Amino acid sequence: MFSGVPVTCSMAVVIRSCIRVMCVDDHPIIRQGLSAVLASDPRLKLVAQVATAENAIDAFRRFQPDVTLMDLHLPCMTGVEAIIAIRREFPDALILVMATEVDDGQIQRALAAGARGYLHKGMPMTALLAVIHDVVEESEDVEYKRDDEREP
Repeated sequence: MFSGVPVTCSMAVVIRSCIRVMCVDDHPIIRQGLSAVLASDPRLKLVAQVATAENAIDAFRRFQPDVTLMDLHLPCMTGVEAIIAIRREFPDALILVMATEVDDGQIQRALAAGARGYLHKGMPMTALLAVIHDVVEESEDVEYKRDDEREP
């Protein structure tokens, strides 16, 4: 199921500038790590974290986050299938896919399904936070590459 957390932002931040984030990953340690990273930015609020694509669809309906961080490799139903289902109901949903392995075909399917960008799970914390802000504030497609994947 999902574990919702209070949806108010830090008292130091105006509520309307709060970016509501949902995390979808079948590994508890990844969800816990993302929760800690998101908590480091008072302008971000984790509103839900779930372990399956099916729960992601239900949680999206319930919480309607501003940004969803979606693992591609989920049990039973894939992240791409979840993106398709969510965007069928919520065409403006901002979804960023996360993966540890670079599979260009799967990333392209996720982008074709409506994901706004691809993030490598090994990216620096500061880069993740910046991408979340960028995708919400600018609504532009985003791609993060590890340093060893960047062109010279």
